[in-house]
Amino acid sequence: MEQRLRWVTMLTRPDLIRRGAQLATLFVMGVLGLLDLASAVSAGGLPLAFVMFVGALATAAVWLPRHRQGSTRLPKAALLLAGFSLLLTLAVGGLSGGIGSSFGLAEAVGLLAVLFVVCRRGDTRWTVGTVLLLGMAIGFLPLRAGVSADYVIAGLALGLVATAVIALAVYLRMIESTRLRAMDSVRAEQRAEFARDLHDFIAHHVTGIVVQAQGARFIAEQDPKRVLLALEQIEAAGAETMASMRRMVGVLRDPNARPDAPLAPLAGVDELAPLLEQFSAAGDVLARLHVDGSTAGVPVEVSTSAYRVVMEALTNIRRHAKDARVADVWVRRTPDWLLVRVANDGAPPRAAIPREAPGYGLVGLSERVRAVGGRITAGPGIDGGWVVDAALPLDQEVTR
Repeated sequence: MEQRLRWVTMLTRPDLIRRGAQLATLFVMGVLGLLDLASAVSAGGLPLAFVMFVGALATAAVWLPRHRQGSTRLPKAALLLAGFSLLLTLAVGGLSGGIGSSFGLAEAVGLLAVLFVVCRRGDTRWTVGTVLLLGMAIGFLPLRAGVSADYVIAGLALGLVATAVIALAVYLRMIESTRLRAMDSVRAEQRAEFARDLHDFIAHHVTGIVVQAQGARFIAEQDPKRVLLALEQIEAAGAETMASMRRMVGVLRDPNARPDAPLAPLAGVDELAPLLEQFSAAGDVLARLHVDGSTAGVPVEVSTSAYRVVMEALTNIRRHAKDARVADVWVRRTPDWLLVRVANDGAPPRAAIPREAPGYGLVGLSERVRAVGGRITAGPGIDGGWVVDAALPLDQEVTR
């Protein structure tokens, strides 16, 4: 079962799917290229066959590499290819009346692949014109062999195929755009939540510093030696506040965050026991907490991040692990790290989520965990179920 799940996870990775589609397209182009060559040999058009072979290779050089989203180089290169193909079609079909043999099936497939990649990844300012020229190049390609009804119908068929390719590429582009917008929204919400937590944290410590300073001034008149202890406490609280601010402010890049947003009390590892009790009481899953080491003195941003990791993992168990009966939460403190693990005994999802495309809840968690210098992973457990692991540094120096 575990081995099959690993195979499913591997085979559903986007990069493997893309590579498989590329290999299949190259295989089809190779077979059609052999047909083009055989047809050219029988018709005595070897020089033209060589030119069409070079054209097919040129298309592969454009659609095979991995292009970034919004690339301008991609549509520009495709524009040159489409212009070359149209000129060749005009020279062969329009001036000589056709070659009466294969018109370049391998080049047609290559141009369709270029059309797909341009619609999928190209910059929108260049894509529209490039797509129109590519559509013309593909539709007119059969006219190299002649202007008979058969070749005109073949051109119309290629035009329909090109339309379907455009529709598929635009659909996939819209899906990815929607997913990226949703992920950006989750990250923005997480940054706003960080801002509220930071506000509570600073208010708590500054209030403590002010109270200690007032007490120090009062006892200075009675017992000056006790002032040193108060000053040490003030210094420690100030240092902890500044260190936490440096780590948390780095993710607060949203200038539109509302300063009057409702504030929630900070929840940390010490509040995990009540959280698990509420979780167990609300359903059929028994949540058990295992703590190894003291949780005293854990930095506030680390403690709150650990709490959010557990809360999100338990929420996912409720949503996705319908057959789970036990959820175990381990919190272990080492000299440098706070380690958190949440595991359940239910069956993992049938199609494991690729690590490259996590759910939106994990996106927010990853943003929070990275902000404090930690890391988080999620995947099927060795003994079944689903496991979420997070490692949060207690000292920022260990992550440098």
